[in-house]
Amino acid sequence: MSRASLVVLTCFCIVFAAAPVASAEWPDNAFSIKSHDFGTVAVASKTEFRFPIYNPYTKPLHIQNIRRSCGCTTPIVETPYIQPGQTGSILARFNTDTFRGKKGATLTVVIDQPFYSEVRLRVDGYIRSDMVFHPGDVQFGTISQGESGQQGTRVIYAGRSDWQIVDVRSNVPWLVPSFKQTSRGGGRCEFEVTVAVREDAPTGTFQNEIAVVTNDTKRPEVPLAVSGTVESPLTIAPQAIAFGSLKPGQKVEQRLVVKGNAPFTIESITAEGWDVNFPKTDVAKTVHIVPTTFVPTDGEGPQKVAVEITTSGEQSVTAKAILTADIREQ
Repeated sequence: MSRASLVVLTCFCIVFAAAPVASAEWPDNAFSIKSHDFGTVAVASKTEFRFPIYNPYTKPLHIQNIRRSCGCTTPIVETPYIQPGQTGSILARFNTDTFRGKKGATLTVVIDQPFYSEVRLRVDGYIRSDMVFHPGDVQFGTISQGESGQQGTRVIYAGRSDWQIVDVRSNVPWLVPSFKQTSRGGGRCEFEVTVAVREDAPTGTFQNEIAVVTNDTKRPEVPLAVSGTVESPLTIAPQAIAFGSLKPGQKVEQRLVVKGNAPFTIESITAEGWDVNFPKTDVAKTVHIVPTTFVPTDGEGPQKVAVEITTSGEQSVTAKAILTADIREQ
C-alpha cells in the first residue's frame, strides 16, 4: 500500500470513529410506550399524550432535541435531563385547532447522553371537522376534598340535521358527566356537556377523559379531556417518616407540621404497632407544629405503617403519612 493510500485510509477511520452512531440498545422499560393513537377527536379539543422515558443507566440521560415529520403534532421535552433510575417524559400535543382529517407524525427523539441514539415515537389520530369543543377541555383547577364541583364545555356541530349526542361516559365513578341540547337549526346544533366532581373524589391531580357518544355510525365516540387537583383539607409534612434502624422500645422524636384549610385541633395521632405521644392543645389553628414521640411496641424487622392524624369536632378529618423503620436487637 502506498504512503498516500495509507494517509487516506487513516483519515477515513478517524472520521468514521468520530461520527455519532445511532444505538438501539435500549432496555424494554426505557421507552415502554412508543406509539399512541388519539382516535377520533374534535376540533380545538385539548389532545395530548405523555411518553414516559426511564433512565436505566448510571449516568444522566440528556434529550438533545426532537424532530417531527408533521406539523400536526408538537413535541415538548418536559424532562431534558433524566437522572439515573428516574423517569421523565415527552409531551405530544395534537394540533387540533389547525389541522383536520386523518393525521399522524413520527417524533424522532435525539439523545446525546449517556450515548448517542435516535428513538422514534409515533402518534396518530383523526380530527373531525364538523364537531368543535369550546373550550377544548374541562378544567377544575383546585378543589377541596369533600366538596363537589362542576364545570362544562359547549359542543358545536355543523352537518347532518339528525345529529345527536346520545350519551356521555366517565371511566371513574366520582366524575359524573351529563349533557343537554341548547340549540338546533340551519344545519347546526349546540350541546352543553357538564362534568361534576363528587365529594368522594380522591386527593391528588387527575387527568381523565369523558367519552362523548354521538349517533355517528363510523366514529361515534369523541374524548373530552378533564383535569384538576383535589386538595386534602388536612396535610402532613413530612409525608414519609424514615427512622432507619431502631431497637424495640427505643424512643424517637419527629416534628410534624399539620396544615388545614380552617382552624382545627388534633384529636389523635396513631400508628399501628407504635406508641405515639404528642402535646395536646385546645387552641384551634390552621397550622400545628407537633413534636411527636414514637416508640415501636410490636414486632421486629422492616416496618411500614400509616401514621393517622385525626382532628377534633363533628366535622373531623383524617390525614395519613407513611412511617418506615427496621426494628431489631442490635
